[in-house]
Amino acid sequence: MVLKYKMILAVLIIESLMSYCTNSSSKSFKPSKGESTTRAKPDIRKKPASGFKDSLYIARPSAVFFQPDSTQMEKIKAVNETMIYESLTHDCYYQMQNARLVIERNWPSIQVIVDSNSRWLVFKKLNANTIIDLDKINNICGIYLFDGAKEPVRIDMTNIDSELGFYFKRN
Repeated sequence: MVLKYKMILAVLIIESLMSYCTNSSSKSFKPSKGESTTRAKPDIRKKPASGFKDSLYIARPSAVFFQPDSTQMEKIKAVNETMIYESLTHDCYYQMQNARLVIERNWPSIQVIVDSNSRWLVFKKLNANTIIDLDKINNICGIYLFDGAKEPVRIDMTNIDSELGFYFKRN
């Protein structure tokens, strides 16, 4: 029950920040005399590259959680305000913890893999492999479901209950 309230609070904080940023950036800008009217380019932040160049091979039904390595976390912390960084890490931690509990409780046959030391995920199917470059994914954490035959799917961890059923029961 406490976890539910913490997640709701985190969502409210993020929505408040997003609303503040949207409202503050929409105000008109009128330079005073002598000031330039050029605006700075928007700061588009991307997840820093992984410090590892290894691949993780997955060949059986699995739920693969990915998260940044320690070097990436330091870089993420350096470019974000403290409150945003704490919110990101808090969300990842609790969403991953909840998803793991749901999988272990309701889908014990699915292997749970948690990875922070690989750049590539290689899903080995019968006739082909699917390779995912985690440096190309802007989310700092997430989960892929893989049944051994179909294409792996990245899902929303907050909807883990329904996503598991949709992916593993479809034929």
